[in-house]
Amino acid sequence: MKYKDYYATLGVARDADAEAIKKAYRKLARQHHPDVAKEAKAEERFKEIGEAYATLKDPEKRAAYDQLGKRAPGEDFAPPPRWEREFGGGAGADGFADMDLSDLLDALARGRRGPGRARGEPVPLRGRDYEATVRVGLEDAHRGTTVNLDVEHEDGTRTLAVTVPPGATEGQRLRLRGRGAAGRHGGPAGDIYLHITLAPHPVFRPDGHDLYFDLALSPWEAALGGDVEVPTLDEPVLLTVPAGTRSGRKLRLRGRGLATGKGGRGDLYAIVRIDVPSTLTPRERELFEELSRASPFQPRAFAGKEDAHAAHGT
Repeated sequence: MKYKDYYATLGVARDADAEAIKKAYRKLARQHHPDVAKEAKAEERFKEIGEAYATLKDPEKRAAYDQLGKRAPGEDFAPPPRWEREFGGGAGADGFADMDLSDLLDALARGRRGPGRARGEPVPLRGRDYEATVRVGLEDAHRGTTVNLDVEHEDGTRTLAVTVPPGATEGQRLRLRGRGAAGRHGGPAGDIYLHITLAPHPVFRPDGHDLYFDLALSPWEAALGGDVEVPTLDEPVLLTVPAGTRSGRKLRLRGRGLATGKGGRGDLYAIVRIDVPSTLTPRERELFEELSRASPFQPRAFAGKEDAHAAHGT
């Protein structure tokens, strides 16, 4: 059996409501009606649009169609084993070899009689899945939180309190089993899939479960080294800066990043940025001038005489 992407045919999202589906169908039906359209395959396209709408406008057919998941258009597939037992006469996947997808969905919606089922008895259908994006702060992702989520059900909008567990990361997809649309005719409820996005943080930049932040050091702190206090998602800690630390160096604090949700934590990385006073007191200027005369340090030692001559074209 060949898969047909009815949502793509109508140009709607998989979570589109009935009104959006109807609106898309009417627009496309007018555009591709054989009496109006001039393209060669207008009639074929018109039939595809009608078939897609016939399935998606019917709640039972749509629920059965959604159970198939998302596949590539034209991909060969076999219906779920339960469907094979109830509608394939026990013949397995070959029992559907000559059946069209729309015919199968029609059969399911009519509740055709199968083994152990009375004629006309509806087929149990799993409820629809829902998808939603949840934006959480970094501290909430680290410790876990509860958010209120508005979900559009067939009978209106419902507000659900859903738990985001500790260790959620950017782009993670969480599955809430049984929190989607109710099943039909005794079928199980669908699921809700949460797509996690992290709100920007004023200090930390997440990368998976690791965190990065910029650590400003004075020239003397970078040169002499020592312990400096740095922030974490829990409380400030002391970080040892090695003597002679250069700008751009990455210093690691193990186990001070985001919780992984499995008892562990990522790491915290401090990216060194050496800063200088914007204005100097007379004493500071005196000390810097003394240092400039006394120190043999040459930060631009790589620019030798040959490079200097080349720069002047000699």
